Parts: sequence; C-alpha cells; structure tokens
Amino acid sequence: MAITSNVRLRQVLTTAMEDRSKDIQDLVFNSNPVLRILRENNRFKPYEGADIRVPLTIDTLDAQWFTGYDKLDNKPKEIINSGVWTPKNVAVGFSLTGTELLANEGRGKIIDLLDAYMENAENSMQNAMEEAIHGDGTGAGGREMIGLGGALPIVPNVGVYGGIDRGQVPIWRTSYFKATTDFPDIGATWDVTTAPRIVRRIIANRSKGSRRADLVICDVLSYDTIQTSLTAIQRITSASMAKMGFDALELSTPAGPVSLLCANGVGTVMPENTIYGIDSQALEVRYHPSRNMVPLFEGDGARPINQDAIVQYLVWNGEMVLKNPRYSWRLDTTPAAA
Repeated sequence: MAITSNVRLRQVLTTAMEDRSKDIQDLVFNSNPVLRILRENNRFKPYEGADIRVPLTIDTLDAQWFTGYDKLDNKPKEIINSGVWTPKNVAVGFSLTGTELLANEGRGKIIDLLDAYMENAENSMQNAMEEAIHGDGTGAGGREMIGLGGALPIVPNVGVYGGIDRGQVPIWRTSYFKATTDFPDIGATWDVTTAPRIVRRIIANRSKGSRRADLVICDVLSYDTIQTSLTAIQRITSASMAKMGFDALELSTPAGPVSLLCANGVGTVMPENTIYGIDSQALEVRYHPSRNMVPLFEGDGARPINQDAIVQYLVWNGEMVLKNPRYSWRLDTTPAAA
C-alpha cells in the first residue's frame, strides 16, 4: 500500500524521471551487530547435503599412571560424535505489474525498479534474521532459525540442541547467571559497583587458555551500567570493533580483553536486562551456496499465466550454529525486587 495517494509521489514516477536523485534512503536500521561481526570474522560458512553436521569431541581418553607389572587399562570409549542442525528457509517476495515496468524503461529510468525491490527484499530478510537471532527457533511453527534464545537458553539443562539432549550431556550446556543471586561475595544488585566485577568473574570462570566469551552483547540498560562504572581513562574503545563501524568498549578481564557492544537502536529486539557472552570462535552461520540471498526464480521472475506481472522472491537457507557451548553464557541483570 502506498504511503500517499498523490499520483506525483507514487512508486513508478519516484523511480523514474521525476526523481532527480539516484539515492534511495534506507529507512531500516540494523541494530544487532552479531551477524556483521560473524561475517567480518569469516564465520559465514557454506554447507552441502541434507543437514548441517558439526563433528564434536565429546570425551577424552583416560590417562593412567603405572609401574612394573601394573595392568594397563584400555576401556572402549567413543570420543567423536556430531551436532546436527536442520537448515531453515526464509524468503521475501514481491510483485510488479507490466505497467510499472514499462513506465520504468528507457530514458525516463533513473532508478532500476527491479533492483530497488531486490535491495529492499534483502533488507527485509536481514530484519527477519535479526529478530530470529534472539529467538529459540520455535517461531513460524518451528521453521525459524535458532537464535541466541536457543543457543544460550535461560534453563541450560533442558531441551535438545543440535540433536543432543542437554539434560543428558552436561558438556553440551551453556551457562546462565543471575546478577542478583549468583554472586553473593560481590553483591545482590546490578549496579555501577558490581557490574564490571560480575562480568570479569564470569569470563574468568568460563574460560580456558585463549578461549573465552570475547564478544559481549548487552541491552542498553545493562550496557549503561557498565559504561557508567568505568572512569574516563578506563573507557577504551575496541579498535577491532571500530573498524566495523561499532562503538564498543574493551574490558580487561583475567582471561584477556573482551569487546562490549550495546544492541541499541530503532526497533531493537534485544531482550531487556540481558547480556550474551559469546565465544566468537564457536558461533557460525552456515548457509547453502545455492540459496544465499539469491532470487528464487531465474531471470526477472515468474510470470502468472493470466496476468501482466512478475513475481520474485529473495531466498536464504541455513542455520546459526553454536558448535562449542563451553565458553558462552547468558546473564540476567534484572534488578532485585523492591
């Protein structure tokens, strides 16, 4: 539906000669940096086949100290298995009449109408994926991509993820903390005194060697508390995040520096009073090369049998995969009840 009924401001003339500017202003604001950071870190990877399968080391072989005639034990043990995810599909469709296409041809064309629709479809798809990235995969009747709500659940020992039952396999669980109850030696509130200490404590306890939650995504309330707690000289901007266009804080922790970002902006779907601690080496977006933000139909699109129009879809197929949950966590910063 057009936003105005004035014929001089409708779609066809806007994209043709009456519009003297070739720029289309993007009214969509992408407020979640996770997908951008994964792309920059080469964490968008293709897959082939019927499912997305990630090999996992699920156990370690037993070491044994011995001397002389001690019997050496060699118990059979399965140490390799796989996490398996079912790929999801998302599509954004549009249609154009032959009349619109004719009016957008020749010397009068300033903006390619079909290209403009494809760009808008890509933005719409990115918005849909941004919403899904905080979901648990139950949206659209279970057809939605499994986001951080499923990868970093509030109850870590319940549910199946990647085909593995978290209730039966403890090493497949992420961690969940409440700021008001899980750190009694630090305090029972989330404030400028406790906030940085709680984050540092979690990262120290959920790290090993160089592996840690190096990417910390905060809602605006939690981020404001951490930023306020730091003195001016401590508010160091993360150089790696700045190159991507994000204003992120770099927080020093016992396991090494981490980047803190605020998932703010118009239309943000980041849950309130929530912080995600993400091991960026373990998080990937797997996609099928044949359906990676491409048109569904060849050429300009499919033509209905009895109508002067075209129909086209932009389609994507894949899934977000947390292939090692050991170092990732979720923190609830909801204030204590009065």
